[in-house]
Amino acid sequence: MPVGLSFSPHPQLGGLADCLRSPPPSVPPASQTAMAPKPAGPPDGGWGWVVAASAFAVNGLSYGMLRSLGLALPDFAEHFDRSAQDTAWVSALALAVQQAASPVGSALSTRWGARPVVMFGGVLTFLGFVFSAFARSLLHLYLGLGLLAGEGRRECPGSGWALAFAPALGTLSRYFSRRRVLAVGLALTGNGAASLLLAPALQLLLDTFGWRGALLLLGATTLHLTPCGALLRPLALPGDPLASSRGPLAALGLSLFTRPAFSVFALGTALVGGGYFVPYVHLAPHALDRGLGGYGAALVVAVAAVGDAAARLVCGWLADQGWVPLPRLLAVFGALTGLGLLAVGLVPVVGSEGWGGPLLAAAGAYGLSAGSYAPLVFGVLPGLVGIGGVMQATGLAMMLMSLGGLLGPPLSGFLRDETGDFTASFLVCGSFILSGSFIYVGLPRALPSCGPTSRPATPPPESGELLSLPQVALLSPRDPHSTLNTTC
Repeated sequence: MPVGLSFSPHPQLGGLADCLRSPPPSVPPASQTAMAPKPAGPPDGGWGWVVAASAFAVNGLSYGMLRSLGLALPDFAEHFDRSAQDTAWVSALALAVQQAASPVGSALSTRWGARPVVMFGGVLTFLGFVFSAFARSLLHLYLGLGLLAGEGRRECPGSGWALAFAPALGTLSRYFSRRRVLAVGLALTGNGAASLLLAPALQLLLDTFGWRGALLLLGATTLHLTPCGALLRPLALPGDPLASSRGPLAALGLSLFTRPAFSVFALGTALVGGGYFVPYVHLAPHALDRGLGGYGAALVVAVAAVGDAAARLVCGWLADQGWVPLPRLLAVFGALTGLGLLAVGLVPVVGSEGWGGPLLAAAGAYGLSAGSYAPLVFGVLPGLVGIGGVMQATGLAMMLMSLGGLLGPPLSGFLRDETGDFTASFLVCGSFILSGSFIYVGLPRALPSCGPTSRPATPPPESGELLSLPQVALLSPRDPHSTLNTTC
């Protein structure tokens, strides 16, 4: 080409010229992989707050409804001419089966998604109440409220509450990372809020329409589980297993018991469940035995309930700060819950003019510690099993607590009949919780260890117990590059 002449490519040949001027495609594969966008993790907000509101409503329409059903038991006993013990099995069976069958709801959600499962559970719960409204015997109530509304089996489409709560809470855990425990605590307050609203509403319905009309209207209320399920938008996260690789048994998550950390968690949770539900049943009778009147006993229960609800939010915020590892908080607040039950059992008898100050203080301390423990049970699961197994782990955790819950209240009643009061009952059940908290000490990072550590600039994905630090304890929300001088 002569000097002074420049080559100007034709516009249509510009792409070819650019290609000729660009370096040859010799970029290593590793560099190409590094430049590829990484998959997104939990959004830690956004639509997750809608999921939290949905889980709040699901919690209220399941456990809040179960708590309120006790008001209808005297009407059942009068209509069918049965004892209070016989009619009490309606609520007990619904609660026990709802928790024990929760792994089935988690398994179905793993295979088909939480949205259709929760919506279907709302329809079945509605049908259970409608069936019970036309009951001709107490057996029909066992089948309608206890099995159809409370249980779920894959072989029989009678799921109800078991298909609603565990999938909703498992979905919520997948939407949050650093604020997960706060979101779970917020959802779990739906129980107390619904109890405050549904209890007087149910009494009004019973006085106005009778128990049959009340059950029909309660069924219409539980049908709101269906729109709550519609809000559970699916979320794909890194580490999710392929649905096609899961068989019926694998979907239940039974393989999680092969993980040492989850096995320790399972044993501790089962022991804690042996005493955790006793105050739900026997706190008011214990207050009556201690000399308080009906309104005084109701005040004791209210103080415990308010402390429980407030502590769930406060502990959720505290746990998400990452100052203390979640397993350590779980063991500490579990132990405080057991000590609170021991204090409730050891309060002296109130005189004829006493107002029950010691029992109110003990019940308040128990409520605060029990409320702090509740969100930690579910918040610690992603760090133990990984984000891909949190749905199954949530159902299994509820089943484990139900196993202990089936033992605790009957044992408490037996000790009451043998000793004449509930002192031994609360002491034994408090010992169950303390034993479970001692088992929690075997979880990773439940005990402090001395030695300098530093927090990485980028948190690793939540892959389970193999992590040296749970993700929620890795970084401070205010300073993602902060470091720790020691882990003691």
